[in-house]
Amino acid sequence: MEHKSGLSRAYPAKPGNVYLFATCLIDQFAPEAGLDTVRLLEREGIAVHFPEGQTCCGQPAYTSGYPDEARDVARHQLDLFPEPWPVVVPSGSCGAMLRHHYPKLFAANPALAAKAQTLAERTFELTEFLVHVVGFARNDSGAPCTIALHTSCHARREMGCHETSEALLAGLKQVKVTEQARIEECCGFGGTFSMRFPHISEAIVTDKVESLCATGAGRVVSADCGCLFNITGRAAKLDEIAGRSEPTLSGEHIASFLWRRTAGETS
Repeated sequence: MEHKSGLSRAYPAKPGNVYLFATCLIDQFAPEAGLDTVRLLEREGIAVHFPEGQTCCGQPAYTSGYPDEARDVARHQLDLFPEPWPVVVPSGSCGAMLRHHYPKLFAANPALAAKAQTLAERTFELTEFLVHVVGFARNDSGAPCTIALHTSCHARREMGCHETSEALLAGLKQVKVTEQARIEECCGFGGTFSMRFPHISEAIVTDKVESLCATGAGRVVSADCGCLFNITGRAAKLDEIAGRSEPTLSGEHIASFLWRRTAGETS
């Protein structure tokens, strides 16, 4: 199957079982997004398995220039998903790490490289999985609303998942999606980039918040919690500086947004 973005891959039939790779941010800071991911998949008749030994995907070390440390973290994940089921990741950033960078990390070790490649081939970002494997189509039971969509850089450029997020939201008849200016630009998070270069990150995310607020949506939906936390955190700080008592921009993971909008349909 060929995406508009030029990325291509083969998709399986809808499986009876999947693994969930939850990501650190969801596990520690947004468990509701993980639970809503499980609810969405289980409602489609898919059993979701969560290996409790999973940890970080290794991306923070990898993108900071520490491949050996990243390899140590990544190696721990290779044997956690023994059954040949899809691995669903509610983050384009972490999904891209497993799919595109694990094979590179282990290229010098044939045995581990084979495991990494096998894992990569059955790793799917959540919205990609819902559109291309599940064929997600549920009635929108929510009230009319207007939102903006933000897609992380990894999800957009490495996974092509801006298309699948857009498709899912387009299927919600009561939801209007406004387009922010410079929609393809980074939010400034970039994992450890925001900590190593805070002033640059702050300038980028301030511009992103202004672009999102200019749409008039008042709410941003994203499939990546890192971006959401960065954007809504900066928006809250700008509200504080301006003395505003009501938030100008709220955020929600797309799994929670989809579940909330379609929870009235249970069969």
